[in-house]
Amino acid sequence: MKKVSNGFIYTFGSLGGLLFGYDIASVSGAILFIQKQLRLGSWQQGMVVSAVLIGAIIGALATSKFLDTYGRRILLLWAAGIFFVGALGSGFAPEFYVLLVTRIILGIGVGITSALVPAYLQELAPKKRRGAITTLWQLMIMIGILLAYILNYTFSGLFTGWRWMLGFAAIPAALLFIGALYLPESPRFLVKVGKLDEAKAVLENTNNGDDKAVEIALTDIQAQASQKTGGWGELFGKTVRPALITGLGVAIFQQIIGSNTVIFYAPTIFTKVGWGVEAALLAHIGIGVINVIVTVVALLLMDHIDRKKMLIFGATGMGLSLLIMSTVLKFDNGSKVAAIVSALALTVYVAFYAATWAPVTWVFISEVFPLNIRGLGTSLCSATNWAANMLVSLTFPTMLSTMGLANSFLFYALICAICIWVTHTKFMETRGKSLEDIEADLRSRTADEKTVSNAENK
Repeated sequence: MKKVSNGFIYTFGSLGGLLFGYDIASVSGAILFIQKQLRLGSWQQGMVVSAVLIGAIIGALATSKFLDTYGRRILLLWAAGIFFVGALGSGFAPEFYVLLVTRIILGIGVGITSALVPAYLQELAPKKRRGAITTLWQLMIMIGILLAYILNYTFSGLFTGWRWMLGFAAIPAALLFIGALYLPESPRFLVKVGKLDEAKAVLENTNNGDDKAVEIALTDIQAQASQKTGGWGELFGKTVRPALITGLGVAIFQQIIGSNTVIFYAPTIFTKVGWGVEAALLAHIGIGVINVIVTVVALLLMDHIDRKKMLIFGATGMGLSLLIMSTVLKFDNGSKVAAIVSALALTVYVAFYAATWAPVTWVFISEVFPLNIRGLGTSLCSATNWAANMLVSLTFPTMLSTMGLANSFLFYALICAICIWVTHTKFMETRGKSLEDIEADLRSRTADEKTVSNAENK
């Protein structure tokens, strides 16, 4: 195994997040120019924007098979290659159908990394730093989104600016491919395929030579890896049900609390509350900066505050921000005060989301499932997240035109309230536990229920 620093491992391991963020956000600026130069109708514009989401669902669902067959590192190399081809293809696309296909290819790369990278980082990270290291994935997404906003603004003056906006992603894709050549394989996968010495070497590297931590981790991993690879039956079985409810729950709620309305439609929202177009685009960059800053804060707090508490806190702050925006727009729409208060409330909403639901969702998805179905579980949850993302993206413009901005925000505030109740009553808590401890808790819970049931039947 090529020995590299932990900083290198976690930086390049999470670099797929930058591509993820850049590719979902860059089209928000590019589409303004694409629709004019390629003469696209409204349906074609919608297809170009949502093509990445279609590809992401395909990529996420396909990941489970390859993840457990070929390993994490090989799949990361594949994803980098897919990103590179998709980015260059989009940048040079001569007409609508080529652009559509290359955007779907890009989406497949996005879907693979969303299912792969958080799980890969979880499996490499020491227990006490697992939450923070997995949050690097979300930090990279936010940096990618910010980079897209900045480059959209920078290239907006060029006739071929949209080609630069979309094609630029080929550069970080190439960097990811080169970096992935030197990354280690997941010790969980290495144990699973019988490469114990390599697994031990990786654990020694990531645990900074702590022999006791390495032996404990290796023993636990061997015990879990000895179990037969599970399928859909086990994933939907009684033992894994708490993990499935948690994983699918965070995947769905992260989207339907309205988060991506900000990523895709923030300029539209700002112009509707009275801002000019240029001010709206600059405000979009401001939102991107705030996203990055609060994600750094989340990274520092992730292993010190319970996951569920972070989600409840975030949903509460988001719900109140939406309520303020809705109230102001209902009773004072069109005034300068309304525009300022709405913009501030929207910024606070983004901050609460970026510090809680954005990173914690991926931490949960990547850590709640047992090793023998982890690939299957993370793939299903990632695909569900993308499907919910598409649902919100497609329905928000219709909501905006039929319900108005104020009532749309009120609807999402209600979703936040439901989200708080579900998080409190239905989700698992995983902070401070190793991946093997989480799996043991799931299996012991089922064993305890069987013992109780047998005692009652006697």
